[in-house]
Amino acid sequence: MEPPSTIQMIKLFLVALTGLSKDALHVHVGLGTMLGAVMIFRLEFRSFLPWVVVLVAAVCGEMLDMFDNLSSLGYWQWGMSVHDIANTLFWPTILLLLARSGRWSWMTQGRSA
Repeated sequence: MEPPSTIQMIKLFLVALTGLSKDALHVHVGLGTMLGAVMIFRLEFRSFLPWVVVLVAAVCGEMLDMFDNLSSLGYWQWGMSVHDIANTLFWPTILLLLARSGRWSWMTQGRSA
């Protein structure tokens, strides 16, 4: 068995550092990427661009995993990639749907800081 790739070593390091599972890290990365895109591009959550940024980041990450799988295992674990993309997009999708439905403004109306 060959040693883990650099990509896998970084993932294992993050799992050890945070104490979170890989699934939980995908959720956090997705939400953090969406929040970062909203702040960097100065957009509202109702805009599709922050969600698309998360989608592109998730697909790029899974492409790295695909190349890693192909070189180490000889095949792509595409089911795991779909699972990871779903985990990464879950909360950004919820936020986008809430913001676009008008529920977001309804929930925050009448609240003062």
